[in-house]
Amino acid sequence: MPSIRAVLFDFGGVFTASPFGALESLGEKLGTNPELLMEVVFGPYHEDTDHPWHRLERGEITLVAAREEILALGAERGIEADPLRIFGALGGSAARTTLIARVRELRGAGLRTAMITNNAHEFREAWRRMIPVDELFELVVDSSEVGIRKPDPRIFQLTLERLGGIAPEEALFLDDYASNVEAAEGLGIRGVLVEPDPSAALAALDALLQEA
Repeated sequence: MPSIRAVLFDFGGVFTASPFGALESLGEKLGTNPELLMEVVFGPYHEDTDHPWHRLERGEITLVAAREEILALGAERGIEADPLRIFGALGGSAARTTLIARVRELRGAGLRTAMITNNAHEFREAWRRMIPVDELFELVVDSSEVGIRKPDPRIFQLTLERLGGIAPEEALFLDDYASNVEAAEGLGIRGVLVEPDPSAALAALDALLQEA
């Protein structure tokens, strides 16, 4: 098995709490099924579709336009579905210092590091303030900047190309969404699913690095 040369990370749900985690509590406040809220606000997140949130994350429409479309979708289903309220429910979600420390260790050991994030232009400054991005990652691939979002395999291929031609078998990817991990694994990248408690994922990361 080839040695791992690069470790790739998602942002939300890995370095911070996932916005999806706020759906359950917000759904209770609104008297809405969290699964329905997820469907209306974020669409089928295990796919890449023409849902307004997906178009937002591909940089095709603005946050204002996406919010208007999502509010209309919610009205059709008889629910309040405001994406900004979901992100507001996260409050001052803190960055996970254990992840930051681990990336520093990886870079110190000579491994290449990159971030692959499904994101929106309008959130760029806010999320980049939460962790020392430029210190931790030599490359950031933001879906809203490249026009491709996970789980589209092309975003992983682009990342490996921009790292100078790292082979899929030489890369490891951590994400909190199973379909994204599976998409990476479909290319030959080794994947680790990050649960709300990231300790198991960090242990899996260490084990895979030791195997390689």
